[in-house]
Amino acid sequence: MKAAVMGYGTIGSGVVTVLETNRDVIAARAGEVIEVSKVLDLRDFPGDPIEKKLVRDYMDIVNDPEIKIVVETMGGVEPAYTFVKAMLEAGKHVTTSNKALVADKGAELIRIAREHNVNFMFEASVGGGIPIIRPLLKCLTGDVIEGIYGIVNGTTNYMLTKMANEGSDFDEVLKEAQAKGYAEKDPTADIEGHDAQRKIAILTSLVAGRQIDYQDIPTEGITKISAADMKYAKVMKRVIKLVAASKKTGDTYSARVAPFMLHEGHPLYHVDDVFNAIMVHGNMLGDGMFYGSGAGSLPTASAVVGDMVDMARHVDKNVYIRWEEEKLILADSTTDSYKFFVRTSDDENTIESAFKDAGYVNAGIDGEIGVVTEEMTQGEFDEAIKKLSDVRSVIRLV
Repeated sequence: MKAAVMGYGTIGSGVVTVLETNRDVIAARAGEVIEVSKVLDLRDFPGDPIEKKLVRDYMDIVNDPEIKIVVETMGGVEPAYTFVKAMLEAGKHVTTSNKALVADKGAELIRIAREHNVNFMFEASVGGGIPIIRPLLKCLTGDVIEGIYGIVNGTTNYMLTKMANEGSDFDEVLKEAQAKGYAEKDPTADIEGHDAQRKIAILTSLVAGRQIDYQDIPTEGITKISAADMKYAKVMKRVIKLVAASKKTGDTYSARVAPFMLHEGHPLYHVDDVFNAIMVHGNMLGDGMFYGSGAGSLPTASAVVGDMVDMARHVDKNVYIRWEEEKLILADSTTDSYKFFVRTSDDENTIESAFKDAGYVNAGIDGEIGVVTEEMTQGEFDEAIKKLSDVRSVIRLV
């Protein structure tokens, strides 16, 4: 079976490597050999085996009747959306690792694929090599998914782990992450939480069956987390993690991406370095967790190739995915309840005028104190915090 790859970067080249390295195993599982016959990229790759397969115009793939499966690993919404739409309309199956494209256009592309009796799959768009989308769509399809809680960004998890273990400041750890290739030259999407925001939007859309606008999800990154916060967490026997969370609330879901202080018994407590983990709570399953390499060339490419094998098995059939284009309005985030950790230099009288059952944490930092509030809604906290004159940090507890 002929395939094409659009974008010969880290993931695209990884897909070619996986197909070549595991050629016989993949052929046995797919029912035939899957061979890349065209690669779309504007760059030259002298000496690379794919050099003779390079094309510059995506229409060369659209117009090739032999190509049945197309891999999109370009990133971004455009021109990826234009290219993928054209492939589906030409009757070609498409798999992608592009979370920006899936979060923004997933429902529409699923509909277009259905209309042309092909498939649009995106296992690698969330969690890299961790299987999560197919388990949600197949293994857990008999469950009502009541909660999803995940560490879904390896860059930020690596940085927070280093800060916790070494007492380093944010800027220092970011430079180290960039030097090791874990963080991009422009790390905004990772450190501001936008990457995790898109991923939890995709997962929530799938379990809800309707389009979630990722921009509706309240999102905080890790840029305000400091070495001082880590000291308090250590005293409290907690760790700070960037968590993407979604919870069934009535007929809809509430969702949030933010740093959380996790207690020692939490399933995500020991997920360190560049690893990812996604915890799912189903009304029948109870709790289940998916853990592994959340990024990287070969782990992510492995998930892409898994989609390719699934497509080869269903080459003449659309595999139904319920994700409608009608937008689902998320629950009011101000009604979410948490305990909050606050760092402040205010005196106890001021603190207790804001929080009636405040608990205090001393991490040995001069001129300030840590406060743990009673459980309260986000809206109640937003009002109470106005009574403090000095707020140095706010982190939710779970």
